[in-house]
Amino acid sequence: QVQLVESGGGLVQAGGSLRLSCAASGSIFRIVYMGWYRQAPGKQRELVAILNRFGTTNYTDSVKGRFTISRDNAKNTAYLQMNSLKPEDTAVYYCKAVINLDREYWGQGTQVTVSS
Repeated sequence: QVQLVESGGGLVQAGGSLRLSCAASGSIFRIVYMGWYRQAPGKQRELVAILNRFGTTNYTDSVKGRFTISRDNAKNTAYLQMNSLKPEDTAVYYCKAVINLDREYWGQGTQVTVSS
């Protein structure tokens, strides 16, 4: 059984920074990729950033140059460094991982609120 535990959300003023963490635990022998999604009030859930096992990253256009996804393989942990935060970044952020035999796992979500 695999579990993803997220942390690092909170309230920050516009222009500030936060770093989200997503720790995968359990019976893990391979992580295919990890990524971050977000869902703002009244909006569809959208992909924010992904990082595959080869180190390739992809970001949605609205966060390019501001957000950075990374992973510590030894800790089975992914991070999302968020800089220059804007009010429109306010959302619940969810970690997603594809692990082992290509099974999908989701974190519980962490609230990020950016005030103007």
